[in-house]
Amino acid sequence: MWTPNKRDSDMRLPGIGQVRPACALALAIIVALAGCKPLKVNGLADRVAASNYRDWSPQFSRLPYASALPDGRVHLTNVRNNLYLSELDFVPQYYDRDFDLQDVQSVDFILVPFQDAAYMAHTMVSFRFTDDTYLSVSAEIRTEKGEEYSPVLGLGRQYELTYVVADERDLIRLRTRHRNAEVFLYRTTATAGQAQALLVEMLERVNRLASRPEFYNTVTNNCTTNVVNHVNRLRQNKLTFSWQVALPGYSDKYAYDQGLLDRSVPFEELKRSARINDLADVHYDDPAFSRLIRQRISGLPADP
Repeated sequence: MWTPNKRDSDMRLPGIGQVRPACALALAIIVALAGCKPLKVNGLADRVAASNYRDWSPQFSRLPYASALPDGRVHLTNVRNNLYLSELDFVPQYYDRDFDLQDVQSVDFILVPFQDAAYMAHTMVSFRFTDDTYLSVSAEIRTEKGEEYSPVLGLGRQYELTYVVADERDLIRLRTRHRNAEVFLYRTTATAGQAQALLVEMLERVNRLASRPEFYNTVTNNCTTNVVNHVNRLRQNKLTFSWQVALPGYSDKYAYDQGLLDRSVPFEELKRSARINDLADVHYDDPAFSRLIRQRISGLPADP
């Protein structure tokens, strides 16, 4: 179970801890992933300091931002909800959302292994509200137009870090349908109060990045290390650095062993039920997409 070192209600809207550097094995694997493909490196001027002012790819053209409303609710600007025809052919769509933090009920962990290297993966989280809507947060590289991801270049101040705050359907359907990637969705053991505190923690980071941009780093400042750092700011018993964080394709097993995921069944069984590609494909256009892709998660109602 999560054990926050402050009361769940002690939240503020802006901090991030640091995990230790990855082991040499992880670095060697990252370099091997690059192969012999030529790498286009940004000029020195672009690598001196991170910036929010570049010629961004359309999917990263807007930054999210959270602010407190007079009535105590949160106003969230630029929630992404793109309409995808393919990975690169889409209609950019954004909306604003007002919500009460007390309506956040739980948080799920999402793992997306790389197709040709399953020991590497993208990770993100998704928050459930009382009305059964979901808001997802994903730490990613903010690519410029014509720029492609390279894990090696990610070690050398090539990319800015961004937090994509999106409708869950955007982030999941992009990966299951248009990138043909495996997606695993896990329910965490976080209480409603802990999920609320985690969302606040992440929105504070969203706001800091809007004013103080940072460079992404493949090892020390990536999707998984950011999730670990957020969790550690809310725990008395800190998560220790692990090779399963350096190789995030194994981060679901790490979270399971740490008690952050449901341990009522063996991990292998939990992982089988967590794979949602078939459900995401069948229910791609269903308004109840988020509920239907969770049919196999323990404790949720089956498809009527």
